[in-house]
Order: sequence, then structure tokens, then C-alpha cells
Amino acid sequence: MTSRWWQAAAGVTILLALAGQAAAETTELKIVRQFSMGYLQFNVMEREGLIEKHAKAVGLNDLKVNWTIISGPAAVNDALLSGQVDIVAGGVPGLLTLWAKTRGTPLAVKGISAFTSQPILLNTRNPKVKTIADFTAEDKIALPSVKVSIQAIILHMASAKQWGQAEYARLDNLTVAMSPPDSTIALLSGSGITANFSVPPYQTQQLETPGIHTVLNSFDVFGSPHTLTVGWTTSEFRNKNPTVYKALVSALREATERVNADIKTASQYWIDANKAKIPLDKVMAVAGTAPAKWTMVPENTLKFVAFMHGVGSIKEKTDDWKDLFFPEIHDLPGN
Repeated sequence: MTSRWWQAAAGVTILLALAGQAAAETTELKIVRQFSMGYLQFNVMEREGLIEKHAKAVGLNDLKVNWTIISGPAAVNDALLSGQVDIVAGGVPGLLTLWAKTRGTPLAVKGISAFTSQPILLNTRNPKVKTIADFTAEDKIALPSVKVSIQAIILHMASAKQWGQAEYARLDNLTVAMSPPDSTIALLSGSGITANFSVPPYQTQQLETPGIHTVLNSFDVFGSPHTLTVGWTTSEFRNKNPTVYKALVSALREATERVNADIKTASQYWIDANKAKIPLDKVMAVAGTAPAKWTMVPENTLKFVAFMHGVGSIKEKTDDWKDLFFPEIHDLPGN
């Protein structure tokens, strides 16, 4: 009888301790995503309240989740470092920029997980441009952010292959920053830009217009598939909010399973969230067929590290992908 009493008392003590720990954590989780179709998991998590669901399962009954869309990794990273938001997502170079900048500090930014592996396409309406070597001073290439976006880095990689590593930034003077929706409108209307390094599904929408053709496929530059989008946060946030972080990762796992099981619903969520005018069947065709993969496994992230370090874009380097991501996904076969 005494033993059972002590067991019950111990159980109550543990529950009270967990409740106290959870109560000390944030009650408002602020998340940013960008315009591309690289964040279907976030769309599912938002519409179905998956973070709130998993938060309640670990004792957080009043967690509020705020979702915001911001275009471009520079703006996203500024929002994270300034404390305006807690969780951000974007292309791999956006993560690497902050990882290198904050490595060894209390902030120590790292990845939460990957979202998807998909190619991105550099499209143009200039019939004279067959390869990047054909661009001239008369061309303007739109991408989400100059110099630091995944599109900018892949353009750097392609330029290094074309003209040598010393010339990796050769086309930077032709690039301008525009959101994917705005750059698609500009490309199709023939105003302001002649080329667009965009994101799914806008890049596919562009190719449906006569006269638009692809100059560059990012998978060809890499020679293999690569992760398109990842989520990241600071070590400070994760350390101060372990229960919230656990709920976030659990929700992300469930959302990844949901995307793979029901691409139609996930695609509709993306359309709704972005107020996109793209038909559902078109979005599904991009999201639900190869080479698109919806996975938390980081793929070829170290190729980004090696190139960005080699040209001086980042000052840190690693040969272990686990240095880039928090331990919750270290059991996955990343690279």
C-alpha cells in the first residue's frame, strides 16, 4: 500500500513538474514561410491545427500559432534575428547564411528539418538565350533575393561551372529581387524582366505561355536532386521552449505524412493560403509527381556548404550535415 502511495505521489510530482515547465514556455509561436510551393507541410499544419494538437498532447493547452508570409531569405533572417518571429523557412542557403554567422554563439541557428526536394528552373522569354552564357546587359533576371537566395546561389554555381570559380558572381549585375508571383506577372507580360529564376509551381505556369523556355535546371547544376526548402530557428528558442519545439517537430512529421497521403488537399491548402490563381490540377501535377519529393530528410545540403564556403559567401564549413540541423532529425539518412 505504501509503495503504491509513493508511486502515485511520484507520478503527480512528475506531472506537476512538466506542467510547470510547459507553463514557463512561450504561449505564442510565430512562424514565417515564403511564397513557393516548398512548404506544403506548413499549409497542412496551419489549416488543420496540427501544432496546437501536438502541443495539447504535451501539456500546452493554450498555444497560439501565428503564420506570416515574407518574400526572400534576407527579410526572413532579419525577422528571426530581431526576435519578431520564432520559426522561419526558405531555401537551404538562407539557413546556411545564419548557421555560419551564429555558429558558436548562444543563438546558434540550425535547421529543424527539410521540407521537399524539387528542382527550380531559370526561365526566359528572350529567344536568343539558350544558356546562361547568352545573357547580355540587356537582360534582367528576377529572383526572390539577390546574392543570398537559393536561386542566386545556384546561379553562382552555374556561373562558376561556365566561366570558372573566380567568375561565380558574373551575372549578379543582371539580377533583381522580386517575389515569385510578381516576377511571374512581369515575365509573362513582358515588362521589366526577361528571365525569372522562380519556384514551383510558378515556374511551370510560366512555361505554359508560348515563347517562354527553360535555360537552367538546378538539378542539372548539382548533377543530382537537392533539398529545396528547410525550416530553421535559433538554439536559444529551442532551449527555452523544449515542449513547444517537441510539438512543432511532431506536427511536422504528421504533416509530411499527410502531404504524401493526400496531395490534393495539401495543394488546395497552398492555393488558399497564397490566394493563387493557379488551377488545382496544375498545382497537383507539380506537387504530386516526380521529381518532387516531400520529405524531412536533408539532401545534398553539404554541396551548398562547400560551394558557399569556397567562394567566401560563408566563413564556416562542415563535412557533417548533422552540424547544420538539430538532433531531432539526426536519425534520418541526410547528407
